[in-house]
Amino acid sequence: MTTLEKYDRLGIDDLLRSTWPFSAIALDLPVRDVLSMRVEEYTDGDTLVVKAELPGVDPDEDVEITVEGGLLTIEAERREEKTEGEQGKPGYRSEFRYGSMRRVLRLPDGAQEDAVTATYADGILEVRVPVGAAEAAPTRIPVARG
Repeated sequence: MTTLEKYDRLGIDDLLRSTWPFSAIALDLPVRDVLSMRVEEYTDGDTLVVKAELPGVDPDEDVEITVEGGLLTIEAERREEKTEGEQGKPGYRSEFRYGSMRRVLRLPDGAQEDAVTATYADGILEVRVPVGAAEAAPTRIPVARG
């Protein structure tokens, strides 16, 4: 089975969990993208809850959430800088963290893609996806001989 076939069957996060650390390379994902956005997933009643750790981002300017084809994509850009003194002068210090992050998560069957909501508080992005009943499995109909 090829990497892409495995991706299509399992979803990127399951693939990452099953083959880390080499999966990021196999999928042509920068390792920093895989490691820089930590997520937590759980079910709250009939709702899938995804929490992403995104300190130092402005949710209005730096976060984009999309849902398409059964995939939830969270993209964010962090811009944070600390400086002491004046650049080019003795004792100048700068601690900066910035860059883009992206996570793609497969949604469960029955996810209501048009009813997704998101909130951001204290550096945590919370995405809630209502999940209805999954489609009924096909029923085998016996054929009687006549």
